[in-house]
Order: sequence, then structure tokens, then C-alpha cells
Amino acid sequence: MIKLFVTDIDGTLLSAGTGTIPAKNIEAVQAMTAAGVKVAIATGRMYCAALPIAAQLGVPVPIIAYNGALIKSSSGEVLYTHFMDEASVIDLIKFFEERGRYVQSYSGDVLYVPERNRYVDYYEKSQKVTAVEVGWNGLREHAKEVPKLLSISDDAEELADSMSTIKKFFGAKVEVTRSHPMFAEFMASGISKAGAIKILAEKFKVDNAEILAIGDSENDLQMLTSAGVGVAMGNAVPAVKAACSRITDICENDGFAKAVYDYVL
Repeated sequence: MIKLFVTDIDGTLLSAGTGTIPAKNIEAVQAMTAAGVKVAIATGRMYCAALPIAAQLGVPVPIIAYNGALIKSSSGEVLYTHFMDEASVIDLIKFFEERGRYVQSYSGDVLYVPERNRYVDYYEKSQKVTAVEVGWNGLREHAKEVPKLLSISDDAEELADSMSTIKKFFGAKVEVTRSHPMFAEFMASGISKAGAIKILAEKFKVDNAEILAIGDSENDLQMLTSAGVGVAMGNAVPAVKAACSRITDICENDGFAKAVYDYVL
């Protein structure tokens, strides 16, 4: 019996690029809540970008934001935080500046960017947030209490090189993942959605076998393989589908709601 249901947002609860949760998905979440199932959101998004999505559900939910670096209730109670080491943040900023590659930072749930460009415009539009342009030195000045850094590029080779090089030089100091074909994300070592789910499970006194996680992207992989039940969206990336024995339909065909009724209700 599932007692804790954890869902990704983009490409899972709602189609990537949209800001409205389909009615069938909202109904499915409310039905689970009525049945006594705890529902939580796990996302790479900022808390302020996830909150309006959570509000559409019409029920209170914990939000795992920044890929697990922050857990905060939809009412504003902070349940957990784990920030990056300040020295690592500054070293990462230097890495991207020296190579002329884009990176953005977060502190105090504010998005900081070195300069405005098409990547900033894209991110603001897709996440419905407003960036603060501070320059490269400004990024370094906001290096405290940073949950993650995010690099954006439409050059697949450049993004892959950034990820592999950072893994090589930073090793265990930095967690590296991808949440979108254009997004590479960097958190403190050990930070993941899976780790945050364990913290929630302890709080709710739920066994791992009673947890279902659903998602579509590489940053969902660890939570899908570590949860008692992992469900891949029909639109998930190949690695996620390969890791899950349960695959639901795509977003546009109400795959999320189908998973709820197939595996929970």
C-alpha cells in the first residue's frame, strides 16, 4: 500500500513549458489525499517557482526544491536545507566565467545571473520567475547559502563537457545532474531528490516500500530507483524508462493520473 506519493513537476505533473496542471491530475492528487496518502512535489525548480504549481493542487504538500537542497511546506515551514560550500560555488563560477559559458545561481530563493541573454529570457518565461542581473563579481558576492548552480546551453557537446569536467575536477564535492536537455545542475555532494524523500519518509514514518516516485528526467533517476515503487512517464528520457519496470502514458494522455489510479488507488 502506497502511503507517500512523490512527483516531479515538469514533464510529469504538467507538460514541460506549461504552467497549468491538467484537471485530471488535480483530481487524482485530491483523491489520494482523501484516501490518506501523503503527496509531495520533488523538483529542480526554485521554491518560489514550484509554489504556484503546488497551489493549483488545492491541498497542502511538502515541496522538495532545488533537487533536494530544500524541503519546505506549501505553507512556508522549512523542513530541511543543505547549501553548497561557498568555496565550491566560487570555484564553479570561475570555471564557467573562464570558459565563456553561462551559469546562474540562487540564494535566498532569488535567481542571480551574470548578464542578460537568451538563456535568461527562456528560463524566466518557462519558470515564471524574474532574474537579477549582477555580473560575474555579483555572483561571487552572493555565494553564501546557495542550494545549486545551473548552466544552460543549447550546445549538447558543451553542456556534456561542462558536466564531465566538473565531475573530474570537483569529484565528491559537487553533485552533478541534468533536469532538461539544456540544463546542467550542480548541488552539494549527496544532495538529490532521493535523499530528500528519505527525510520526508522519516518525518511521516513511512517505510520505503510504501513510497511511490514518478518522474521523467535524469534528475529523477535516483529517486525512481530508490523508492519502493518507481514509475517512469511515457515521455521520460531513455535512461529513466530503462531503469523502471513501470511506465505510464505521456503527459498529454494523462499519464500522471493513470499512474495514480493504476498503482495507488
